[in-house]
Amino acid sequence: MPDIEQDVLLCVTQDHVTTVSLNRPKQLNALSNALRAAITNTFLRLRDDDETHVIILTGIGRGFSAGLDLKELGQAGLRSGVSSADLHSAVTGVGKPIIAAINGFAITGGFELALMCDILIASTEARFADTHVRMGVVPGWGLSQRLARLIGASRAKELSFSGNYLDAATAERWGLVNRVLPADELLNHCQQLALDICSADPLTLQTVHQLIDYGCQHSLAEGLQEEHKRSLAHTGDVSAKQLEARRLNVQDRGRAQQPD
Repeated sequence: MPDIEQDVLLCVTQDHVTTVSLNRPKQLNALSNALRAAITNTFLRLRDDDETHVIILTGIGRGFSAGLDLKELGQAGLRSGVSSADLHSAVTGVGKPIIAAINGFAITGGFELALMCDILIASTEARFADTHVRMGVVPGWGLSQRLARLIGASRAKELSFSGNYLDAATAERWGLVNRVLPADELLNHCQQLALDICSADPLTLQTVHQLIDYGCQHSLAEGLQEEHKRSLAHTGDVSAKQLEARRLNVQDRGRAQQPD
């Protein structure tokens, strides 16, 4: 049975994979203060949850997330409710792989939420847009920095300057998402990918996760130096017996994945 964090957010854990679903479908999962608080509290909890090894983040209905709840903000203002820094810190600091299963509209703040994830997989119904400049609001969750690193500065400027929509097929071609799947296959695919990740050596997975993120935030020279330091520290923790067992496991898995 699902563990319901709040009505606005559903959280289910199975086989060490936790699926977090934004649950305001009538509002295209717009990020109300209540939903932002639920996301923040959930990711803070999952950070220390030993049963959770991989997280899938998705939305219920036609939207991944339409961004901040503009109706609510129109009444209370931008500075109301949960701190944007708290939400960003909770999601990006969870320390576990996050797969974004982008089922529909990912707009502005919803787009930023998707970009906080490690791996982006989209359904054919996914649509992306950045309307910050049309709303007169400067991004605060990393979109201006992350998007250009994923798809290049020129394409990022086109999206952010125009506010135009980007369809799923173009998003895949541009390298924004890894692949596009029919809507009814999206979650199953992401769950299988999450299980594949769960089967990796946990400590090594955590270290490689940290190294890739470190490399995205530093120069190549700094990244190589950090990798060398982490590799040396890790080498002493692996025995010959462990290496042999893992080699056989990798071989068996490779054979299983070969086409008939």
